[in-house]
This record gives sequence, structure tokens and C-alpha cells, in this order.
Amino acid sequence: MNFDYSKLRVEEGAKINLKHFPTSEDGGFTKKTAKEEIKENIRELMKFQEMFYADDRYSLLIVLQARDAAGKDGVIRHVMSGINPQGCRVHSFKTPTKNELEHDYFWRHYQALPQRGMIEIFNRSHYENVLATKVNPQWILNERIPGYDSVDTIGQPFWDSRYEAINAIEKHLHQNGMRILKFFLNISKEEQKERFLARIEENDKNWKFSSADLQARQQWDDYEKAFEEMLEKTSTRYAPWYVIPADKKFFARVAVGELIVELFKSLDLHFPLAESPEVLARAREVLINE
Repeated sequence: MNFDYSKLRVEEGAKINLKHFPTSEDGGFTKKTAKEEIKENIRELMKFQEMFYADDRYSLLIVLQARDAAGKDGVIRHVMSGINPQGCRVHSFKTPTKNELEHDYFWRHYQALPQRGMIEIFNRSHYENVLATKVNPQWILNERIPGYDSVDTIGQPFWDSRYEAINAIEKHLHQNGMRILKFFLNISKEEQKERFLARIEENDKNWKFSSADLQARQQWDDYEKAFEEMLEKTSTRYAPWYVIPADKKFFARVAVGELIVELFKSLDLHFPLAESPEVLARAREVLINE
């Protein structure tokens, strides 16, 4: 297919209005052809992962952010299904624990970052600290940050400081060999409603539904503004955001897979030099003569 995935990238400094970004896109695929494309991407990822691990110079952090029911788990399950689990981990961040709140907000995320040769997927991430907390600023008070003892003290300078800090951390990580891909799965309000209803009406999906999902849905417009500002302030050349249309699950899975493969292709990956032919010949002789 000839879909231009680069147009999903948020350019650094761009002004964002999510209403101008599609939620429903098939990229020229059908469910059947998308399934074949996903399989091809899996084969490519398997090939690159081995070399990525052996090369041992880079690590990869994949960040997935989205509204509820946008399909983050499905993307992980389908796109990364062929990856060797020894070289890839998934970390889902929930509400901070008491111990985590005794540290700065990035502490728990920093501990989960991938080492060289490894892939780490953040299912929700440090960006919840400028999303969920921006929509619900009373949660910031749980962090007990000096100078911020009431919601009234949490203004735009506070959030700008967080964006700057996140950008600085991601730049530091990039400079030290970590490559970062950030995906915002962009689902429509209508599609989310259908998926919520399916979770309620189908018994085997009941466990996926939470009353908290409805609360976040009621804050749709506030979250929209928070997502837009996050994309504007934190999409950089070294850690770009991609807005992935998510109403059609098969296209979202193809797009994320294509962009990960594209990143691997951009790296100068190679296997370490083997021992010299003479050393290998001697080793072979020793083994044969045991």
C-alpha cells in the first residue's frame, strides 16, 4: 500500500486541533489485506529485533496514550505478537501507589525504561501527569509538591514546566541511545460509545468496563484540550507523536507496526563482528576432537 504514514506525525511546534485529525481511516486496506500486512510487519520486526538486541547500542521506548477503549491492548497484542518476550516488556501504569507518591512523578517511569537492546512499551505513561492530572488537578495535591497546596495554585506555568521537564528527559534519553515513538490512538466519541456498549452487553467483555470510564467520557472536552496541548508541547524531532486514527482497529495496528519497522530501518543496525576464521577453525577442531 502507498499510504503516507508520515502525515500522521505531529510536527514540532505545530498547533493542534484534534477535530482536524481523522478518527476513521483504512489506508486503502480491508480487514483481510490489513491482516496480511500485519503479518509482514511481524516478520520484519522479528528480523530487526534480533539484530537490535545483538547490536546493543540502542533501546526503544514505545508510548501508547489514548482514551478508554481506543485499542491500546489490541495494538500491543497484534503488532508485537512475534517479538521475543526476552527482549520486550510491557508496562501498564495505574494510579500511583503511596510509595510512588513519595517520589517525583517520573520516578516510577524511569525505573521501567528499557536497557540497551530492549524494547519497552508503556501502556499509558508519564504523560498521564499532564493528562489525567490536568483534567483533575486536585490529584496533583497528592504529590505534596512545595508551593502547590491548593488547586488554585496550579496554573499554566505549572503545566508548562512539566512539558519542559518531559522534553528535557526525553532528549537526554535520546542522546544516550534510546529511541522513542509516541502514539496517540485517536478514537471518535461515537466509536467509543459502541465499544463501551459491547463491553456491557457481551458477558466475556464485562470485565473490561469500569464506571470510571464513564466519568472520563463525561470529561471528553476537557481531555480533548489536554491531549491537544500535550501533542503541541511535547512532539519533538527526537521523540515525535503520531496521531493514529483508531476507529478501524485493523488500520491502527497496521500503522503502528509500519512506523516501528520504519524506525528500525532508519538505524544502522548490524551484528557484532564474528571471531576470525582462524579462531573458528581452531574451535571447530577442538570440538570435533573432544
